[in-house]
Amino acid sequence: MSDFETILYTVNGPIATITLNRPDELNTIVPPMPYEVSRAVGRAVRDKDVKVIVLRGAGRAFCAGYDFGDGFTHWGDELDTDGAWDPGKDFVFATASEIAPTQHFLSVWRSPKPVIAQVHGWCVGGGSDFALAADLIVASEDAVIGTPYSRMWGTYQTGMWTLRLGLAKAKYHGLTGRPLTGREAADVELINEAVPFAQLESTVADLAADLARIPLSQLAAMKLVMNNAYEAMGLAATQRLGPIVDGLMRNTPDALAFVERAGKEGARAVVAERDGAFGDYSQAPPERRPDPTHIITV
Repeated sequence: MSDFETILYTVNGPIATITLNRPDELNTIVPPMPYEVSRAVGRAVRDKDVKVIVLRGAGRAFCAGYDFGDGFTHWGDELDTDGAWDPGKDFVFATASEIAPTQHFLSVWRSPKPVIAQVHGWCVGGGSDFALAADLIVASEDAVIGTPYSRMWGTYQTGMWTLRLGLAKAKYHGLTGRPLTGREAADVELINEAVPFAQLESTVADLAADLARIPLSQLAAMKLVMNNAYEAMGLAATQRLGPIVDGLMRNTPDALAFVERAGKEGARAVVAERDGAFGDYSQAPPERRPDPTHIITV
């Protein structure tokens, strides 16, 4: 719809689809994307005919995380005072439900209507935090899901990696930053299912159709009970702490040097150095990277 800048919102019968729509930038996160996502989720929740929400990304990726190539200046008013990082403002920006990007992405967790994430290509950093907040996740086998911020410039933000993986795997991936392919993510139950890219859209459509056959009140009741169980274990506290610590880790001397170099040399250069020794993400061999011909068209 024309009233969104960074996403598309469509409805087909009982299925609402939210498509991240910055394909030339791998759907990296900039304002107003988080706020538009929550607006679209709210629209779907209020639509009495919608029973299921599907998330996806246009182009070659679901979402390649937050865009830091310009030094994160697009969030400057929320984070800086007189051109310098203001930790007090960052704290408010990280936690206030009205303005915190993470809290807006978590609208998919809070939605009473089930949300399916359709993941392909890159699903990394903040993009993975977002996708894993969905109720069900189906990925193409060659998708790459990971948290490169584990090595520099961030922390887990939504708590979903820990919730879905359990302690041993969450610590391994959280401390090393090593990614998983879609197939590997399904095998360790980070996500629900991995399929060949050619089957991704039809698999998600069939799953959404199955859910749409169930009364909405039943879907909402089951989601409420399951979400409440994890929230009772402290998930909401983790979702507050994660963005606060993330703000601190974006402003260590190492992190500031990393982003300054990205602004001067380009994000690709610093990312290549960060991941080169590990041989993954953009520095991985072709068989460990998403197939660039796997494109979602809108």
